[in-house]
Amino acid sequence: MKICVVGAGGIGGLLAARLALSGEDVTVIARGAHLAAIRKDGLTLIEEDGRANVARVAATDNVREVAPQDLVVLGVKAHQVAAIVRDLHAIYHSDTVVLTAQNGIPWWYFFKVAGPHEGRRLESVDPGGVVADNLPIERVLGSVVYPAAEIERPGVIRHIEGNRFSIAEIDNSKTDRATRVSEALQKAGFKAPVISDIRSEIWTKLWGNLSFNPISALTHATLEEICRYPLTRETATCMMREAQAVGEALGNRFRIPLEKRIAGAEAVGAHKTSMLQDIEAGRGIEADALIGSVVELGRIAAVPTPQIDAIYACVKLLAETLAKAGGRLRVEKT
Repeated sequence: MKICVVGAGGIGGLLAARLALSGEDVTVIARGAHLAAIRKDGLTLIEEDGRANVARVAATDNVREVAPQDLVVLGVKAHQVAAIVRDLHAIYHSDTVVLTAQNGIPWWYFFKVAGPHEGRRLESVDPGGVVADNLPIERVLGSVVYPAAEIERPGVIRHIEGNRFSIAEIDNSKTDRATRVSEALQKAGFKAPVISDIRSEIWTKLWGNLSFNPISALTHATLEEICRYPLTRETATCMMREAQAVGEALGNRFRIPLEKRIAGAEAVGAHKTSMLQDIEAGRGIEADALIGSVVELGRIAAVPTPQIDAIYACVKLLAETLAKAGGRLRVEKT
């Protein structure tokens, strides 16, 4: 397949490198020093076991320069999708599929779903409806992203842990195109099942992200530190209970116990969440897709979320403070 990965950061870079190494024709959209390094030396992927492989990919910062693609992977953060979505039509052909690979509640959450909220737009993740208006819903495949990866330095992606990308049509139907994307990802070394209830799986993943990410950003603690410190463990637990109530009110199932989900996060170890990495680097954060969306869904479902509301307010103010200062925040030894 001809595949364009829009955003060659941690997850996008991991996908692009693995797919190219498996023989797919891959183009990445990147910028700055990262783009320059990829053009010069290729895209290097360092796997969990330390093995390094160099993937040769085409690279540009202008999606309009790219030929029509069979698959477009949106590897940017949720709050960055609106900025690029208007240009994507340049690389579509009649059967182009767009795979969304964002954390949190997706912009398409209420699309192609039976019920009273069919077609409802979520302001928290798609302000003004920019994405919905410019990305044809019939092209969209959903995914739930489990790996953790980061840009170690320009042109180099380090895979930290996790190997699963769940794939699904957003109406949970079985289609040939979902199978083709699944098979391409499996060929690239991922576990990539086609699932039949993507929204419930989104909630199971989001369960941890909406709690551990903002707590880590506010405290600068790793996953294991948050889980082992009684007060932050209890805060995360309260947020997850509130989120479960919202998810269940909207008809979703949580297939694992809450404590098992926390234990899974603790087992990851001394890992900095993506939100903490963004705070340290002075980048924008996914507060709305991971937390604000749950606040909005709570209002829709008439389920109170006081603990989530409080943490959301604090992390949003932190992000705004850093943005105004053009700064970043990290803990360093004195």
